[in-house]
Amino acid sequence: MSSSAGPSLFAGITKLCKGLAAVLVFGHIVVQIFPSAVTYVALIPARTIPFGWNLLTTGYIEQTIHGVLISTIGLLFIGKLLEPIWGSREFLKFIFVVNFLTSVCVFVMAIFLYYITMEEIYLYMPLSGFGGALSGLLVGVKQIIPDQELAPLRIKAKWAPSIMLFLSILISYFTVEPATCLPMLIFGTYIGWVYLRYFQRKQETKIKGDPSDEFAFSTFFPEFLRPLIDPIASIFHQMLCGRSEASNEARGYTVGTAPLPGSDPVEASRRRERGARALEERLATERLAVAGRAAEPQRDVTEKV
Repeated sequence: MSSSAGPSLFAGITKLCKGLAAVLVFGHIVVQIFPSAVTYVALIPARTIPFGWNLLTTGYIEQTIHGVLISTIGLLFIGKLLEPIWGSREFLKFIFVVNFLTSVCVFVMAIFLYYITMEEIYLYMPLSGFGGALSGLLVGVKQIIPDQELAPLRIKAKWAPSIMLFLSILISYFTVEPATCLPMLIFGTYIGWVYLRYFQRKQETKIKGDPSDEFAFSTFFPEFLRPLIDPIASIFHQMLCGRSEASNEARGYTVGTAPLPGSDPVEASRRRERGARALEERLATERLAVAGRAAEPQRDVTEKV
């Protein structure tokens, strides 16, 4: 049973995801063999100048074995769903942008905390990990298949980023290591949402972002908190896309008050349908593969009889 289920579990994982996973594993091995390498590739705010490249490298360096396991497994299985829908180029671009901007935000936060508290730990603690990109990819799952239940947890995909952040915040009160990863998870989630909400360009329609109500910022929170979140979120919404909406109307993307086919809620609905359909097809293929392998021993026994 294990031999038949194993290959189907890893079927459909793309070469790009395997390559990125190899980068994470290689980075972990390097910092284990050469611990001093952490000084150059991890984010140490006091050393970012002149070692500015650590803003690029820190997102691909896992310092702990369980960190590299979680990041690698998460990348392989989330990428298995998202990359065929987004395309390899967009998938890689998303990871690069989210990792880099997460590092920039963590760097700014560390400098700010140092000047507030004058504690040097904020300047010299090495921060690294793929958590920012991974949490951003979870936001992509929320966007594509929001109502799909994730086995074996039996929770809807739209709640996966929120539950991940809640558990991380809860655990950080009891242990030190999650607390060091928490800023990357928070910034990665928010930056991933901002990119998908306002900047990701659709290949089919060339429309940027996802303005649907089902993907609003307040959907990360329970229903009773949304009346408090929406007014605050609307301020940032106007800052980020107020001009683009005005320019879209000027260019004729809307006729009166009705959006053109393929835009806004219609496009968001199509995207979710494509995600759900892709997931169903992949699950069906895996079930057929498992059934086929299970039937082979029975045929061999019949032939021998």
